[in-house]
This record gives sequence, structure tokens and C-alpha cells, in this order.
Amino acid sequence: MKTYFVLIICFFQVVLLQAQAPNEHPKLVVGIVVDQMRQDYLFRYYDKYGSGGFKRLMNQGFMCRNAHYNYVPTETAPGHASIYTGTTPAHHGIVANEWFEAGKRRYCAEDSTVTAIGSTNPAGARSPRNMVVPTFGDLLKLSNNGKTRVFGVSLKDRGAILPAGHTANGAFWYDGLSGKFITSSYYMKELPVWVQKFNDQKWADQYLSKNWETLLPIAQYTESQSDDNNYEQLLPSKQKPTFPYNLKEISTQATKGQLKTPTYDILTSTPFGNTIVNQFAQLMAKEENLGKTAFTDVLAISFSSTDIIGHAFGPQSIEVEDTYLRLDQEIESLLNFLDRQVGAGNYVLFLSADHGGVYTPRYLQDTKLPGGYLQMKKHFEELKKHLQTKYGEGEWIANSGDKEVYLNNSLIQSKKLNLREVQEEVAQFMRTREGIYDAFTAYQMEQENYTQGVRQLVQNGHYHRRSPDIVITHQSGWLNEGWQRGGTSHGTPFAYDTQIPVLFYGWKIPASKSTVRKVNITDIAPTVSMLLNTQLADGTTGQPILEIFE
Repeated sequence: MKTYFVLIICFFQVVLLQAQAPNEHPKLVVGIVVDQMRQDYLFRYYDKYGSGGFKRLMNQGFMCRNAHYNYVPTETAPGHASIYTGTTPAHHGIVANEWFEAGKRRYCAEDSTVTAIGSTNPAGARSPRNMVVPTFGDLLKLSNNGKTRVFGVSLKDRGAILPAGHTANGAFWYDGLSGKFITSSYYMKELPVWVQKFNDQKWADQYLSKNWETLLPIAQYTESQSDDNNYEQLLPSKQKPTFPYNLKEISTQATKGQLKTPTYDILTSTPFGNTIVNQFAQLMAKEENLGKTAFTDVLAISFSSTDIIGHAFGPQSIEVEDTYLRLDQEIESLLNFLDRQVGAGNYVLFLSADHGGVYTPRYLQDTKLPGGYLQMKKHFEELKKHLQTKYGEGEWIANSGDKEVYLNNSLIQSKKLNLREVQEEVAQFMRTREGIYDAFTAYQMEQENYTQGVRQLVQNGHYHRRSPDIVITHQSGWLNEGWQRGGTSHGTPFAYDTQIPVLFYGWKIPASKSTVRKVNITDIAPTVSMLLNTQLADGTTGQPILEIFE
């Protein structure tokens, strides 16, 4: 009799375990990229976050506390591409937001073979074709004959297009001319009805009729500098960069042509740009029934207002802090929505950033830390004179920026000069300029095999068909002179640009765990692939984060 009852108990335990067993695969993968989010923002504003946003991911998920970008330049387009392909620009080809190719500047997502859908804006001619390898979402779709559905959304076209990949069902981005979300003919012939209805509600107009005021009493923003300081830019208007911001007045000025910025672009400079992306993402998941079939779907979300606000005000600003406190609420709203839409424990989510950002150099100088402003215009004028003195008259530089030089190869060939020697001449010259950390030639990147240090980061960012002849790296804390008006930027190999958050949460993710082992940004995609039991994306060079599987 005793044995009989033991068998009955064991039977019900097995049934209970089977009932509670997790799905064989998650119903949905959600990727979140927060543009220009430094790792320290997780802890710096921690005490002011609510319990359901960043804290929920940190305390109930898995956190990589020492995650970095393993290449330069640390910019938006290569960052998004690297997260979702699991490799660096040396393999996926997105070497910067734009580059010089075939005699002209080329934008990372431009595609003259497609047209905008939902707008007459020529800038809507966008696709992922410049990215030369697939994403983990592309491989997931291949594994089940296209039954997986992949969608991306962002304020920035590149923030939606590159994560969604080549086989996406849709990628949508914000059009600053119309205040609507649009796409391109690469994906579809017309906007879905639900997108049209969303646009018809004129959310941008509603948000631009408000004031941007601090979420908390301004005296509580003790993690930031005072609101009125010398380290910030003006918003698109002439208003002093202090709270509150009268968005209705600013947008009215833009509508009257008194500002250089289009009216609806102003929304991207406020936290409400993140709000409208979150609204769109939740509606998209609902209308497209993501996570509702037998196959895993992918939803890629990129929050861009953090970057635009970060550029204008810098990490020391109340504006940046307020933006993250508000973003914390957006993430809480998104997680609660996913719990309802897909079911808690039925989705896996990761959150990261495409790059970090440096403190405003003037602020660094005032606190006795290294920093300054490069006089790149002067440097390049001197470089041109130097090359003409050494090699003769001619336009030796085809194109340049504060981090790169493209040489006039046709002129070099016509003069029967050695390209390698000219590259090294330029690099040697730039190394002597104030504020320059180092300069590296394309020949070095293509002939050597670097395994550590800045050289390795530059090499990982070098794609021979698009990368410059000379890559220039700034000294720590230095920006181009154009930033003297205030604010900040990014793009360097230093930790303030490379160290970013990497958080995993949800299906089969160990709770309340973290690692301080160095993790590369390229490790995210192979980790997702291992969770999904799919083939690694073609160009993958990253490794799965082992601690998640232990």
C-alpha cells in the first residue's frame, strides 16, 4: 500500500513538471538597442529607476558588466550591424554611418533601387543591401523556410533596417519631414493598414504640443551637473538649454521657417521620441501577431532619442538623466506588454547599446581630466601643403573626416608613387598633430595580424573595399573642434565609447546572475543562436556567452 502511494505521488510530480516545463523554444526574441548608452548609466541612475524597467532586467536577468565593442569606429550603423550579425565591420562591411566609395560619400543604408513607402522624402530610399552578411534573424528564417517573422523599428532608418536584416518582413522608421513612420519598397508596396491608422493619429503633433519638464523635481537630479551650465548646446531653437522646454513654441518656430530643423525632427531631440517608438513597437507586435505561432519571431527595437539628446547635452546633464528615467518607464511598459502579449517566460530579450559617449571635453578640462578639441580643419590644411611640397601639386586627398583620410589613388598612380609609402607619410604627419593618439594605414590593416590593443580594434573595423587609407584615432577625451559649442560625441577606442550594457532576460536566462569577464558585442548574436539551436550567422566571429548556458 505504501509503495502504491509513492507511485501515485511520483506520477503527479512528473505530470506537474511536464506542465511547468518551458517551451522548446521562445515564442519571441526581442532585441533592444539604446543609442549612446554608457554602461555606467545602469548604476549611476539606479536609485531613481522604478522596479519594473532596468532594475527588472538587472535583478531578474543576466548582466555582462564588462561588455565592450571590439572595433572602431564606435558609431551607430556598425554598432547595430555588429550586434545582430555577431561580427565586426571587417566582415559585415558597415564600416561607419557613411563612407567614401566610388568617388562619393555613401550612406550606410542608401539604396537607389528602392523608393520610400509612406513618404515623398527621397531619404526613404533605404535597404540593408550594404550589409554583406546575414543577421541571426536571417538564419532563423532560413531554418524554418521563412515561417519566422522579423520586424524592426527605430527613429533612425539604420537603427531599424540593419537589425531587421535582409529577409525582414518589415522595417519602419520615423520621417522627420512628415512626423510619420515609413518604410521602403525593399519590404512592401504600401504601408500596412495598422501603420496608416497609427500615422493618422498624429502622435508627433500631440507630443510637440507639450512641454518637456523633468520627471522628478529638478533638485533631485543630484547625479548630474546643474541645469544651467556651460557644457551644453542649444536645442534646434534659440531657447537656453534649461528646463522646461516649450516644444509647441519651438515647433512653431520651425514651421515658420525660423529654424534650420524641420518641425517634426524636433521630436527626436526629446524623450518623447522614445515614447513614440515604444508605442509603435507594441502595436506592431500586436497587429502582426508576433510570438503567437509555433515559430520564434524577432522584434528589433532601437531607441534613438538617447543619442540625439546625449550629443546635445553630454553625460553630465540633467537632460540625459531625465531621458533615462523616462526610458526606464518605457522599458517597464514594454515588458508588461510582452508579458500580456506573449506570456512571461515565453520570450527572450536582450538590451545593449551601439556605442557610448565621452564627457564633454570642456567639462573634463574643468575637472582637471585629459580632454580637448582638435583643430582638424587646420590639420588637414597643413597636411595638404605637406603632401604638395613632398609630391608636387595636386589634390592628394580625395575625402576626409575627423577620423579618416581617403587618398586620391588615381593621382598617386599617375605619378607612379607607391601607395603604401604615401599612406605612411600621411599617418606619420597626423601622429605629430595635437590631440591625435595615433594613425594607421590600410596597408598595415591588410598585411598584419594584430591581436591586441588599438591596432586590433582598427583592424576589426577595416573592410578593404570601403575603409579609408588612413584611420585617425583621437586622444582620450578629445573631440573635433565643432563640438566646442557643447555636447559630446563618440567613435574612439576608449572605454567611454566601447563599454556598453549587455543584459539578457526571460526564456532560459539565469536570473540574478552576472559576469565581470570581458564580453564582446559580437557575442550577443551567437548567444541568441545557441539559445534557438540555429546555425550561426555566416560572418559570426563572436562566441556564445558561456555563463548563460551554465
